[in-house]
Amino acid sequence: MKMHTDHTDPLVAFQRESCFTLDYSRDRILHCLDQLDHENLWWRPNESMNAVGNIVLHVCGNLRQWIVAGLGGAADVRDRRGEFTQRDPVPAEQLKQRLCETVDEAKAVIQSTEPDAWLRSRFIQITDCTGAGAVYHSVAHLEGHAQEIIYITRLRLGERYRFKDVY
Repeated sequence: MKMHTDHTDPLVAFQRESCFTLDYSRDRILHCLDQLDHENLWWRPNESMNAVGNIVLHVCGNLRQWIVAGLGGAADVRDRRGEFTQRDPVPAEQLKQRLCETVDEAKAVIQSTEPDAWLRSRFIQITDCTGAGAVYHSVAHLEGHAQEIIYITRLRLGERYRFKDVY
């Protein structure tokens, strides 16, 4: 598919903003993962709450289900419960790789989706939504959890936390 070059096209603007926010959120999460040691990556305040590692697994599952599968048509193989019940710690490098690959997959779907597919209704997880709605939901979901990861990282590291350079 040839991308539209008209900068006034609302669909192109939506695609660009969605991809920008996916990159921005991914980079903020990676910045935190680079600061957390294994213990802090899998620390949880109590058994009913999630560790940063679980949250990363969760956002990857959400992006794949809502964008890669929901909009892009890939098989939906998500194990949502498993994202939260994971207790065998996944190393930080594997989490970072999974996050980067998943964001790249989601961006590829967003950038290649034909215009008529954006408003088509589809059933994802528990609801009917359009393709645009699926992207809007998942991008906002990632952004919210990125902020949660930043908060947990700052909580755990205190004065040792390094703020991300603004770009």
